[in-house]
Amino acid sequence: MPNTPDANIATADALTLLLHNQHAIAAAIEELSLWVRLQGEPVVHLNVMTALKTIDKNASDITNALYRIRQG
Repeated sequence: MPNTPDANIATADALTLLLHNQHAIAAAIEELSLWVRLQGEPVVHLNVMTALKTIDKNASDITNALYRIRQG
């Protein structure tokens, strides 16, 4: 893809949608994990929450990259 303002906007818009999907999937997984904990599986819940921390960190890095792309 060429390095033009329009291409940067399209890239940033697509990455923003993917980031929103990532947030939605993480929220759904967290809800399921809470249900699993209530079913008596605290270790599974802890493992899921640990994995979600990675998703949160990556989301932060993606947000920073989006900011840089949008700045041109």
